[in-house]
Amino acid sequence: MRGATGTAHAVRSVAVFEAAKGMLALAVAAAVLALGPEALSRGWHALLRALHLSTDRGAGAWLAERITLDNVSLAAAIAVAYASIRFIEAWGLWHRRRWASWLGCIGAAIYLPFDVHALVQMPGAITLSILGINLLIVGILWHDLHRHRLA
Repeated sequence: MRGATGTAHAVRSVAVFEAAKGMLALAVAAAVLALGPEALSRGWHALLRALHLSTDRGAGAWLAERITLDNVSLAAAIAVAYASIRFIEAWGLWHRRRWASWLGCIGAAIYLPFDVHALVQMPGAITLSILGINLLIVGILWHDLHRHRLA
């Protein structure tokens, strides 16, 4: 019985984490819309200069040229859609729905190859932590799915 309770707490912890990601995505959407394309463009150029990257050529300049009202609105809409998925997943995990464990497990597992690649390219505490968090989420939800199958 203790294992089932531990799994329930772990799954609810993942639910809270997913809800927090959804809230962060909503905050990003609101900030992007509130700032608007001009302020975002100025901020992007300032970041490029601070990183000693070209503001005239390369990927940074290419992205800067695409900061328009339409693209800012699209980015906000994508962030809201992402937040909606995170909230739906969080609700399902909180209520111990099997589909939510599948959604979360697959969703986190998709990031693992990219996490490993990032760790190889930029080894460090942050990239290792991101990989570890995603592995932990996959492990918790995989265990939950296995427990459901045995029940």
